[in-house]
Amino acid sequence: MSDRAGPTSMLAQPLRPPSLGRAALYLGLLVLGALTGAAGALVQPGWFPGGLLLALAAEAGLCVGAARAVGARGAAVAPAVGWAVAVILLTASRPEGDFLFAAGSGSYLFLLGGIAVAVICATLAPVRQPDGDAVRLGK
Repeated sequence: MSDRAGPTSMLAQPLRPPSLGRAALYLGLLVLGALTGAAGALVQPGWFPGGLLLALAAEAGLCVGAARAVGARGAAVAPAVGWAVAVILLTASRPEGDFLFAAGSGSYLFLLGGIAVAVICATLAPVRQPDGDAVRLGK
C-alpha cells in the first residue's frame, strides 16, 4: 500500500448537494429547452425542410452551447429533458380534437430526430478534463 497523499478521484469523494446557483441554472436550462421544443413544434411544419432543420439545429445549439458554457454534461441534459417533456406534452390531442402535430413525415422526423440530437449532444458534449500529473493512474 502506498501512503502517498494526493488529490483523490472525483469518484472517491462523497456526494455533495448541488448549490442553489447550479440548481437554478439547470432549472433555467430546462425551461429554455422546453421553450425551444415548443418553438420548434410551431416552426417545423411551416417551412418543411428548412423549418425542421432550423428546429433541430436550435436544439443542438442549445444543448452543446449549454454544455460548453457550464463545462458539464448535465448542462446538455437539462435542455434536452425540457425539450422532450414539452414535445411529448404537445403531441397529445385535446378533447375537442385539436392537435399540434399532424400525422406526417415532418412531425415524425422532428420527434425522432430531436430525440437523436438530444442523445448525441448529451453524449458528445465537451467537458473539462482534469490537468496535471496526479490524474494519471500510472504515476
